[in-house]
Order: sequence, then C-alpha cells, then structure tokens
Amino acid sequence: MRRREFLGFAGIAAALPSITAAATKPPAVGILWHAGSEQEEAPFLGEIRRGLRELGYSEGRNITLINTYAAEQYDRFVRNARTLVDENVDIIVAITRPAALAAQQATRTIPVVAVVVPDPVGSGLVASLARPGGNITGLGNFGVDLAAKRVELMREAVDGLTRVILLVNSSDPGLASSFVRESKVAADRLGLSVQAVEVATAEDIEVGFAGISPSDKTGIIINNDALLLTQAEKIARLATARGMPTLAFAAGMAKQGALLSYGPDNLAIFRRSAVYIDKILKGARPGDLPVEQPTDYQLFINLKTAKLLGISIPATLLGRADEVIE
Repeated sequence: MRRREFLGFAGIAAALPSITAAATKPPAVGILWHAGSEQEEAPFLGEIRRGLRELGYSEGRNITLINTYAAEQYDRFVRNARTLVDENVDIIVAITRPAALAAQQATRTIPVVAVVVPDPVGSGLVASLARPGGNITGLGNFGVDLAAKRVELMREAVDGLTRVILLVNSSDPGLASSFVRESKVAADRLGLSVQAVEVATAEDIEVGFAGISPSDKTGIIINNDALLLTQAEKIARLATARGMPTLAFAAGMAKQGALLSYGPDNLAIFRRSAVYIDKILKGARPGDLPVEQPTDYQLFINLKTAKLLGISIPATLLGRADEVIE
C-alpha cells in the first residue's frame, strides 16, 4: 500500500468513531416547564416519561430530555426557548400558553408540541385545530370553554350563592380576560355578581385574599393557570379560613383542599404528549397533526372541605362525581 493511500485510509478510520457517535446520538427533546424544579414538575414529567417508555423510548439510549424551568416567571420562557434552539433540539415541548408563545417566537422551524394550552387558535399558535399549519401542534385543555360550566357547578354546590370571585393570573392577560368574560356571561344568567381578583406571583395571593370580604355566599373559581396550580394548597387554606369554597380546574387541587374541581385529566394529557413526540420523530409534520382536545372531564368533590365550610352537597351532584374525597 502506498504511503498516501495508507494515510488517507488512516484519516478515514480516525474519523469513524466521531461519525458513528454522531449517527447514533439520540434525538433531543427540550421541555419548557413553568415551575422552578424537576421536583415541582415530577407528576407531569413522570407522565411524559411513562408515555415515552410505553412507546419504546429510554432516556440516554434512544432519547434525551432537556428540561428547563421558568419558576413561574413568564419572561424566562423566552430565554429558555432560545437556549433550546441554540442547543439544536429536535423537538420543543411547551407547557402552558406562555411557553408555547415563547417557543413560537424563538423558532419557526423546530417542531413544537404545545401542552395544556386552552385556546391555541385564539392565541395565534395554530391556524386551526384540524390543520395547524406551521411548526406547532399539541394538546389543548379547553380552559376557557369550561368557564361557564364551572360557574354552574359552583351555583349547584353552594346553596344561596350570590357572588363569584374569579382568581386569575395577570401575567397572562389574554387568558385571564377570556376566562373572566366567559364566566361573567354565565354568572349574569344565574343572577350572580362577579369580582375578578388578579395575582401575578405567589406572594400576591395573600394580598388578593385580604381584599375579599368574607362571606359564606361567595364562591371562588380558579382559572386554568400554572402558577395557581402550584399554589393550590395555599389558595384552599386561605379560602376555607375565610369561609369560602373554591372550585378548581385540576383533580389534584380538590385533593389539596378545594371544595370542587372540574376539568380534563391533565396527567393523561401529559402522557399523551409522548405520542406526538413519537410521531414527529418518525417524520410527521406538526402542521399536519391535529391539535387534540380532551373528551373526558372529571368532577371531584372534597367532603372534608364541605364539612369545614358547613356546606351540604346535593345528592344529585354527589351522584355525578368521579371521585368523592372523604
């Protein structure tokens, strides 16, 4: 073998390990979480991991998850989204509407799976639910559409209800205003007065409650929001101490002290997001994947809280509950 040929062969051989490593590098999925740590997001991250395992994925072997955390400071979503784009991830999973908007701002080419976004069309994330177009698809949770139903449930649960407090996160004004508008329509129809209480941080919640006049004829309805989800126990405690029942949007919030919760199974939605990740990694285009909306809704009733508040839940409502917490 001539020296030049040998050197050429040696050069190719030396390059083979890096070429092989690049070829076998598992796809990277970057996730925009709203809370501050993996511990806080453990139930939901666990469901994504469970869904991926069921589809044959194993972290470190054939998929990599890169988790970023915003600590309920929505401006961090933009920075975290740009970081994931710089990392050249294969897919971005955006949890909540602000995260999805940040991902949309950061990239128009990397596929985005938006999760638990109440109104993806109204938010300008997709052209339509059936044909999203562009690089974004995902799973909604009907947050705004259920506003009227939640008002009706609160009225049914609390005899003599006269007023509804709407607890909203002012950091997401678009979602908050839609929720207030839809809730007010239902409240007006039922002859209930409405007051919106805005918070932007966990510390604002106690201040917001201090401005609410205690009343056993007042119910508090919590808007679909990540910050309010993480503060569920505090909200329930403050409300109960002031003699007011709360109606939440996630089952876990009833287990943390809310009188009622009504909404889709959020854990199932996160588990289902793995299916979208899998389809995109196998070549599907996000714009061709319909945005999936939940079809099943769960009603949870906390009788412990009802007893503390002196509320007698109607038997007809108890009979419709998916779970009664005693």
